Amino acid sequence: MYCALIALAAGYGAAAGLLVPRAAYRLAVEPGTAWRAECPGGHPLRGPLSGWAGPARCRACGSPAYGPGAAGTAAVTAAVCALLAAAVGGRPELGVWLLLAPFAVLLAAVDRRVHRLPDVVTLPLAAACAALLGVAALLPGAGGSWPGALLGGSALGAVYLGLFLASPRGMGLGDVKLAVPVGTALGWYGWGTLLTGAFAGFALGAVHGMSLVVLRRASRETAMPFGPFMVAGALAGLVLGARRGGTGG
Repeated sequence: MYCALIALAAGYGAAAGLLVPRAAYRLAVEPGTAWRAECPGGHPLRGPLSGWAGPARCRACGSPAYGPGAAGTAAVTAAVCALLAAAVGGRPELGVWLLLAPFAVLLAAVDRRVHRLPDVVTLPLAAACAALLGVAALLPGAGGSWPGALLGGSALGAVYLGLFLASPRGMGLGDVKLAVPVGTALGWYGWGTLLTGAFAGFALGAVHGMSLVVLRRASRETAMPFGPFMVAGALAGLVLGARRGGTGG
């Protein structure tokens, strides 16, 4: 049953991941620019949800909507969902993590390309994370604490807001907004998990930045997207927190 759960989660992640490239392509624009509504070949992007959901390639001309990496995105999302299923098992919060995982991958993809975390994703993600965990807390076998989740989101959001106010060039408002759902998710498993996931994000970002400096591919003043590292740190924290048993963390 455990192996079947992991396989089902991976299959779901692969299917959801195939829908990420189109949404990422549409969202990966500079601030003040309308979301993309056409493929690189100029054809309207049609499909469910006003064209937001659909395959990565345009059906009219075959143009890839976000480069040739659709298969890679599906593989990443599948791996993320499988890791979460392996760590969480059949506890009710697994459904929350699986629903939110594709949106986290989407945000990482957009931020990596244009250094932007769109409000249209981060704000609903924060609300959905809090609401869905509230439902999960009512179900038998839940492995975390809903009040802890809400406190975690508030605490991490406040920390990132402080960093933004101290150094607006080093931290964006999008990072502050993403910190709320990240903190909410990590806080579900306790303060230890929150600290672990938050530190992991900073550590991964620092290692990446220093590596680029050493390889002379960037300077200390070069702006780098932090969203992917926040997402990766959150994944590490959730996996470790779930395996520790959650609320005791």
